[in-house]
Amino acid sequence: MRARDLKITDLRVANIDGLPKHMILLKLFTNDPAIIGYGEVRDASSATYAKILKSRLIGENPLNVEKLFNRIKQFGGHSRQGGGVSGVEIALWDIVGKFYKVPVYQLLGGKYRDEVRIYCDTDVDGKHTGTDMGKALKKRMEQGFTFLKMDLGIELLYDESGTLNAPIGMLEDMKKYSMKAICHQSGSIDKSLMFGKNYEIFTIPHYATVIHLTEKGLNYLEDYVRQVREVIGNEVPLAIDHFGHVAIEDAIKFSKRLEKYNIAWMEDLTSWQNNKDIKKFADNSLVPICTGEDIYLAENFENIMKAGINTIHPDLLTIGGLLEMKKVGALCEKYGVSLAIHMAESPIGFMAAVHAAAALKNVLAVEFHSVDHPEWYELVNPVIKLENGFMQVPDAPGLGIESLNEDLIEKFRKADCDEPWKDTLDWDKEWANDREWS
Repeated sequence: MRARDLKITDLRVANIDGLPKHMILLKLFTNDPAIIGYGEVRDASSATYAKILKSRLIGENPLNVEKLFNRIKQFGGHSRQGGGVSGVEIALWDIVGKFYKVPVYQLLGGKYRDEVRIYCDTDVDGKHTGTDMGKALKKRMEQGFTFLKMDLGIELLYDESGTLNAPIGMLEDMKKYSMKAICHQSGSIDKSLMFGKNYEIFTIPHYATVIHLTEKGLNYLEDYVRQVREVIGNEVPLAIDHFGHVAIEDAIKFSKRLEKYNIAWMEDLTSWQNNKDIKKFADNSLVPICTGEDIYLAENFENIMKAGINTIHPDLLTIGGLLEMKKVGALCEKYGVSLAIHMAESPIGFMAAVHAAAALKNVLAVEFHSVDHPEWYELVNPVIKLENGFMQVPDAPGLGIESLNEDLIEKFRKADCDEPWKDTLDWDKEWANDREWS
């Protein structure tokens, strides 16, 4: 088939859950039965963000990636709303690579590295100590991982009297209505968080919670980190996530306690839109601050870079896809900001992140959440194989994914969603006046 004759014929999705998160896989079909593009909508998102794009894609030539991206990018947004556009963009590049029989990284300008460092996000369930977390992290090191991250937040203090200062009843509400969110790292965000009192508490921004740490609370959390470092040593990089929605001044106080523990970064200490607080932290702390997983389009990273962010953490399934990741890499060089790639998705999102990381001039590592889920690795063919905390960059066409494991997709299908790959004919006639100017 000639390049000019290739057309998009269909878009379908499959919702799975339990490996460990709710993931939305995407297939973009063409009039060449041998060429299907694989993509993915951001975790804990909605397939609607992808389906709404279908009528804008059917009949178009998938090789014209930038043309199609510029048509659909107005339907993306920050956080999960970027998932549809990003998933389609990745699937388009997969198609281009398969059609021309070259890997995606080659289409992005070639690769800077043959293998990509993978950093391992680690959780410990229930009430635990820093020593417990240290042992869990040490196990990751024994598995070959050379960069680590752990959750460390105020939820550890909820049952420790005298450690938190908040309006009477506030902490009880946080425990009752937000613990599902706090504990979602080993599973999926529950739908109930988006309604009623859950939503009211869940969506209070950092600066509005009026929660502060007492000296006793600061001592407790510092001792936790000290215990972790006693187990894993001081040489391996250790990042911290999910500190909690507290005032930035409290984050600064705590960061000063952590300077001696060689912390790689503290993540999402304020909402990414809050440039004032990012600057305040950057001006008053020697611990790097990191954010970016919820930012759509590279251009929206520039303000946080100007505010003093040290490390950005974009998610390929929110930022807009592979070209936007390349653009933000260029901004990092301009502003002297380091870059790691957020990744909490299926092997499709993972392989896309690996290709992006291979094609970026400077990248720290790609995040990984599924070490303890062996079937995750088998969702694609060939299966994912990590080697001593690194992923070899494949030279196969496209993303390097030949097919999906349909048996596993059926096994882990999300209970309250349509069956995998159900027809999306209802979306074929979706349309609107998409012009953004008059």
